[in-house]
Amino acid sequence: MRKKVIRLNAITNAQLIKYLLEGIYTNQELSEITGLCVRTIRTYVSAMHKAGALHISSWKKDSIGHYSMCVYKIGEGKDAKKPKMTDSEIRKRYRQKLKARKNHTSPIRTQFVGGSLWATQ
Repeated sequence: MRKKVIRLNAITNAQLIKYLLEGIYTNQELSEITGLCVRTIRTYVSAMHKAGALHISSWKKDSIGHYSMCVYKIGEGKDAKKPKMTDSEIRKRYRQKLKARKNHTSPIRTQFVGGSLWATQ
C-alpha cells in the first residue's frame, strides 16, 4: 500500500504552529485567521495530529447543534471524547424535526392554485 504524501508549505505551517501556540482553535477559526481554505487547514491539522504534535482538547457544537468541531491544542495529550446526547435530548430533537416537517408546506403545492400550474390569482 502506498503512503499518501502531504506537502506542507513552510510559511503556512509556521503560521499554523504560531497560532496554535497562542491558543486553542477549531479548523474554521484557523481558516479565518490564516485565510486558507478549511479543507487545507483540515489536511494540515490532521497530519500534525497523526504525528502527535497536537491533540483534541475539546469539542464545539456546529450550527445545527452537533458536536462535530474539534478544538485542537498543540502538544502531546489525550484526545477529548466527543460528548454524547442524552436520551431526553435525542427525543426532544426528534420531536422538533417532526414538528418542523408537519408545519412545512411544499412550494409545489402552492403553485397549483386554481387547478393550473400557471394560475397567478
